[in-house]
Amino acid sequence: MNPGATGSSDVTSWLRLDQASSVPPYEQLRVQILDAANDGSLPVGTRLPPVRTLAGHLGVAVNTVARAYRELEQANIVVTRSRAGTVVAAAGDEARQRAAEAADGYADVIKANGLTEEEAVAYLRAALRRR
Repeated sequence: MNPGATGSSDVTSWLRLDQASSVPPYEQLRVQILDAANDGSLPVGTRLPPVRTLAGHLGVAVNTVARAYRELEQANIVVTRSRAGTVVAAAGDEARQRAAEAADGYADVIKANGLTEEEAVAYLRAALRRR
């Protein structure tokens, strides 16, 4: 899975439900979001689509999405803030929070210096390989 960008509309582009699966739809949704949060595809702070919006996109009941979000919230993977909506949380993981903050700083440096996303990733990969 490669969700790509972090906007909530982008989330709807890669979330898929297999109607023929024996796994309940809420569980399919929960696992996809969990996997994306764990592998960094959904970085800390990424806003998920509102429950009604995602339910409409996937063609499922609002309660299906609400249950997936609720279970993710109970696991500290997401947090729901009234006005900000549901966002990927640091999950109490200080290392992830530090990495997210460092990534924000790195992104600022990249943008300020006019580098492309591809160049930024290349520099990051090179730095990781040197370690």
